[in-house]
Amino acid sequence: MKLIYQQMLAFFVVIITLLVILGVSFFHLMKENVYKTTWSQMESYAYSLKNSSMTLQSTNSGQKLVLDNVKLQTSETLLQNQEVHFTIYTGRKKIIYPSNGFKSTISKSDWKKLKQGEILKRRKDVGGRKISVKNKKLSSYFKNKMQSSNKNKRLPEIQKQQQQVTTDVFVPCFDSSGNLVAVISVGAMVSSVESNLQDIQKSLLYALLISALLGIFVSYILAHYTTKRISRLRGAVHQIAEGNFDVKIENNGRDELDYLAGDFNQMTDSLKESREEIKRQEDRRRQFMADAAHEMRTPLTTVNGLLEGLAYDAIPEESKGKSIELMRNETNRLIRLVNENLDYEKIRSGAITLSKSKFDAVQVIKNIVQQLTKKAKEVGDEFELNIPKELSVYADYDRFVQVVFNITQNAIQFTQNGKIGISAERGYHETIIRISDTGIGMSKEQLRNIWERYYKADPSRNNTKYGESGLGLSIVHQLMQLHKGKIEVTSQEGQGTTFILTFPDEEVSEV
Repeated sequence: MKLIYQQMLAFFVVIITLLVILGVSFFHLMKENVYKTTWSQMESYAYSLKNSSMTLQSTNSGQKLVLDNVKLQTSETLLQNQEVHFTIYTGRKKIIYPSNGFKSTISKSDWKKLKQGEILKRRKDVGGRKISVKNKKLSSYFKNKMQSSNKNKRLPEIQKQQQQVTTDVFVPCFDSSGNLVAVISVGAMVSSVESNLQDIQKSLLYALLISALLGIFVSYILAHYTTKRISRLRGAVHQIAEGNFDVKIENNGRDELDYLAGDFNQMTDSLKESREEIKRQEDRRRQFMADAAHEMRTPLTTVNGLLEGLAYDAIPEESKGKSIELMRNETNRLIRLVNENLDYEKIRSGAITLSKSKFDAVQVIKNIVQQLTKKAKEVGDEFELNIPKELSVYADYDRFVQVVFNITQNAIQFTQNGKIGISAERGYHETIIRISDTGIGMSKEQLRNIWERYYKADPSRNNTKYGESGLGLSIVHQLMQLHKGKIEVTSQEGQGTTFILTFPDEEVSEV
């Protein structure tokens, strides 16, 4: 059984239990109210009989009770139509009206309570009424005997006590001296009272059954609707597990399941983007491995060939110095490629701790320009410096050098017969350095991806003299984040690129 149906059944059992408890309580309360109403009505009948049909006459011996039989008979006839009877007692066992009226047993303790003015109410009172029984109701023995001795005579009527169960009230009547002169008993058949209760009970039972059936139907419809929505969500999850990230669930924003559907759709979008990003990173990793293998194979092949030439004296003496210089350059190229990978992994894993201090950024920039001047001239580039005599910066010295060197070298790589401009200035609690070029520039797509690992803005220049690995700008971006600084790039294709580096001062970066 599905969970939602189990919950539906549990809620239905709870609701039915509550309905049964409320129904029983309501029926019990209704039963009490019916009896109270009946007693109140019969009590009013008793007082009406007392006021209209009973009088007290004064005599020498005291006050005497006088009954108006005509009015009593009229009242008796009217009450019989309502299945109500009354009896007037002058003693515990003495009835003065009617002669064949309903006689109930009154105990001594009850009579004592009546003398004290208390009105007695009985829910079920067993009493009897004397009725005439003709010969057909006599015993067969008595019947045969009477017929044999009086064949031509009419059989006498026999008095018999008929037992009845009634609900009644006993109302005491007193004279002016406070003496009990009569007790009026008014009663009604319990069967007639309980028939009304049975009708109420049947109506209540029918209402309970209808409510139960309606509750089952509505609960099933709601449970089926909710289960269908959950099954749709479950099917979508299954498709996600199968690798289909294009699945969407309708979201109307009406309830929690719709909100869950909205979160699910966001999750699928995130998973789709993550899968695409993983695929993109994997493609770049493969490209990098191929590029790295190519970059390493070329210098290794060159070094190996030169070493074999030196070993077998195949290189002329005047060319040995150039050969050694070439091997040194190729070795440095390999070292740079390996170091870049190591630096990126250390930065990404947080293994690098910056040692920040204040120093002169102008002197660092001049040293970097001096180192790269030869490389710039080889491709026809010129440096233009717009820097003050002194400019303090708060940064890690070695990493600051690495950031400026990488960006400047990157500008040389993508600029031929152009200009490389470097400017520096103070900002508000910060040092700003701009490095620009007049090279090939970048498109908007390239600008969005230049910080990605293994990304190359110009894949056609993989085998450059400087061994571009696609890690330089990624390392620069990571180092600027460690400095809590900013790096911004503006570029236009065919017009060049500008990098803006912002290093915050000590009091700002340490906040």
